[in-house]
Amino acid sequence: MSRGTLFVISAPSGTGKTTILKKVMAEVEGLAFSVSHTTRPPRSGERDGVDYHFVDRDRFRTMQEAGAFLEWAEVHGNFYGTSREAVEAGLAGGIDLILDIDVQGCRLVRAAAPEAVSIFIVPPSWEELTRRLTGRGTDSEATISLRLANARKEMDDLDRYDFVVVNDDLARAVATLRAIVVAERSRHRRDGAGAPLAIPHP
Repeated sequence: MSRGTLFVISAPSGTGKTTILKKVMAEVEGLAFSVSHTTRPPRSGERDGVDYHFVDRDRFRTMQEAGAFLEWAEVHGNFYGTSREAVEAGLAGGIDLILDIDVQGCRLVRAAAPEAVSIFIVPPSWEELTRRLTGRGTDSEATISLRLANARKEMDDLDRYDFVVVNDDLARAVATLRAIVVAERSRHRRDGAGAPLAIPHP
């Protein structure tokens, strides 16, 4: 069985990343979402074990100290981490995995697994990003300002990603991301891939 491909997706908050990913995963077979651990509380409609593994800070720290995370980071005052064991199991089973992580996490994944394919999703403009964040109606003005400031910092990593997808039109962004996945799968087969993706334990 051919080993799966690891896709790392990053984007500033409010870019529409979650919507794009859900649509692509509904259209592409053999593509799974790697469920991260987080200490932030669930948002309306989110389910434990489906959207995230929601844990308290003590539990997260215990896992982090035990080396359970392939990557972890603190974002907007909350911790997020990707289970090393879950990623290894999925890839070994031939499943292509999507990691929805921030730029800090992507740096760590690239260092541990340089074969991973990194994709950055960007909004068409700062004005549109501000409109989307404001329109959600879930964050305070202070939170929105923080997210915008963080977005500018995250964009500094843009050139380090393999692909950039501009979400100026949802259907076009979905089609572009789907095309990237299909192209990488074709290259995977052409190269005769199947050798283990080395993710060393710290």
